[in-house]
Amino acid sequence: MSPSRPGRPPAPRPAPAPRSRPVVRRSADAPASPDAPASPDAPDARSAAGQAPEQARPTAPRGGRDPDHAAGPVPPPPGAARPVVVPPVHPVAALPARPVPTTSPTLAVRVPPVVSATSAARFAERARRRRTLARRQVLGIVGAVVALVAVAWVLFWSPVLALDASALTLEIEGAGTVVASDDVQAVVDARDGTPLPRLDIGRLRADVLDVPGVREASVARDWPHGLTVTIVAREPVAAVPAEGRAGYALLDEEGVQVGHVSDAPADLPVVDVPAGERRTLHAVLTVVEQLPPELATRVASVAARTQDTVSMELRGGLRVDWGSSSDTELKAAVLTTLLGSDAVEGAKVVDVSAPRMPIVR
Repeated sequence: MSPSRPGRPPAPRPAPAPRSRPVVRRSADAPASPDAPASPDAPDARSAAGQAPEQARPTAPRGGRDPDHAAGPVPPPPGAARPVVVPPVHPVAALPARPVPTTSPTLAVRVPPVVSATSAARFAERARRRRTLARRQVLGIVGAVVALVAVAWVLFWSPVLALDASALTLEIEGAGTVVASDDVQAVVDARDGTPLPRLDIGRLRADVLDVPGVREASVARDWPHGLTVTIVAREPVAAVPAEGRAGYALLDEEGVQVGHVSDAPADLPVVDVPAGERRTLHAVLTVVEQLPPELATRVASVAARTQDTVSMELRGGLRVDWGSSSDTELKAAVLTTLLGSDAVEGAKVVDVSAPRMPIVR
């Protein structure tokens, strides 16, 4: 009969570990691992050798638990921190590896030309570069000359910008019946087909001014083929007996003949001045041109021996002594006032040469 084993004092409770390990019970038949703790139920080695059994030192099993309480966890003392159990970490599934390119990308590397080692080769290279540069300059100059010649040909000789006489735009200001549009068209037809850049606008305008009845003219190119001609026609202000033939010549305020008629127009006065007296004729025409329309229609004829003795005959037989061509506006206003009053009833002559002191007789 084995002696009774003295009672073991309670093992000190270990501090809570951060991670608990499962308790493994090893059977009696299983060989003990040198690192495994000794079982409390196993007899001491010294007892097996015939020595007296000694009181076994209480040892705490690995894992910090008492064998008597291996069935369940040891509750922590009151007020102590509860152990935190961390679940085992599972390894993350490995991501599929990217395919590694079997060939590396090729890079185009421009290798600079090898500099010649000898002086003769370097001189030859410089001469070759100079010849190349000179050749390029010559080619550039030749190309520029060819382009300039082509542009000049297109502008000045080709039919690309040629004048089309049928595209003429003719504008006549003033008395359009005095200027014959066919005469202007004939002047433009003579230049049909001429490129507009080569067209002499000054010469063309001079030819248009030579057309009878044209007082002013302006000519402008209407690209790409047209032409615009604007004409200010001369307006006749008086009729004079034609020299050397029957009928009357129509004159404007400058004394230029703008037409010829067989009978004197009813709306124009007939002028009687000495032949060759340009100054007298100019004075008479200036007076007639400055008359207001309501008074000019009542004038039948105008005569003058000198530039200071202009006289008129109104329709109805009343004669008006006008004098010189000065103060024409004032004389016309005085005469209009007298004609609208009873002062001229039965009168034969009205003298307005001194407009501030008119005389009626």
